[in-house]
Amino acid sequence: MPSNPPPKVAAIVLNYNGRDITLEAIRSLAAMTYAEFDILHVDNGSTDGSSEAVAAAFPDVINVRLEENQGPVGGLNAGLARALAGDYDYLLSLNNDIEVATDMLTEMVRAAETSPRIGCVGPKTYYYGDRNRLWSAGGVLQFKQSATRERGMGEIDRGQFDREEEVDYINGCAILLRRHVVEEVGFWDPMFQFAGEDADLCMRLKRRGYLCFYTYRAVLWHMVSVTAGAYEPRRTFFTGRAAAVFLRRYGSLGDWLTFFVYMTSGLTLAFFRELPKGNHGAVVAKLRGVFEGLRAPMTGSPPVVEESVG
Repeated sequence: MPSNPPPKVAAIVLNYNGRDITLEAIRSLAAMTYAEFDILHVDNGSTDGSSEAVAAAFPDVINVRLEENQGPVGGLNAGLARALAGDYDYLLSLNNDIEVATDMLTEMVRAAETSPRIGCVGPKTYYYGDRNRLWSAGGVLQFKQSATRERGMGEIDRGQFDREEEVDYINGCAILLRRHVVEEVGFWDPMFQFAGEDADLCMRLKRRGYLCFYTYRAVLWHMVSVTAGAYEPRRTFFTGRAAAVFLRRYGSLGDWLTFFVYMTSGLTLAFFRELPKGNHGAVVAKLRGVFEGLRAPMTGSPPVVEESVG
């Protein structure tokens, strides 16, 4: 590593009633070869004994127990606040449905340390159940039917994304953030609960002059199915809502026009595509989400880091 001693990292794992997969994720993280990191387990009001199981299996893991489920953003922010109270240089925010390569964190920190302009770093991510099929190689921000698009999603990896480079955004399933960048741009924004919070954080970061950076040398597997759960009402509602809120916060006049053209045509096509499957309710849910996002009260600035933290 270019620094001696190496930067200290807090690896924050968010969990709600996912005891078994969380234990597997922590086992994978604990095997990483990076020299200086701690694992923080944020138990977001679980009722399945997650905290006790983690404490028994991994006594060195820092347990952050929330008595009530505060939603993904609330749980993530609790983890960030706890990490900022320590002496960490980087914060690695993670889902609990992951498996990591042993050198993932080493490669992410190495990439981040190449330039002070790099505000966040993301890995090459594969489907857990299809080990050479890409889920994300960095992402694209857009003002269409959703605020984001994952590069390479569903493609067999043939090295087509084997280059380190700036990208529009890093998916929140695994994102390494500089401490001082979080202190500057603030926490995850509850306006984007369940979808779009990573797009919003990356946009704020970019508007402060920082880069989102992708490194193919860091590798992670994500427990998402290639087909299951891709288009169902709960998911489509929140992606539609997030796309509309993202548009309101960051879109230009041209972006608004693009949004409505793609949304109108896309939802029409999706309705007739899903109708024979009996899944047209997912399209209706997305439309409801868009309307909700367009009329939801904007809460002003995202949560800031309090001066007492750190």
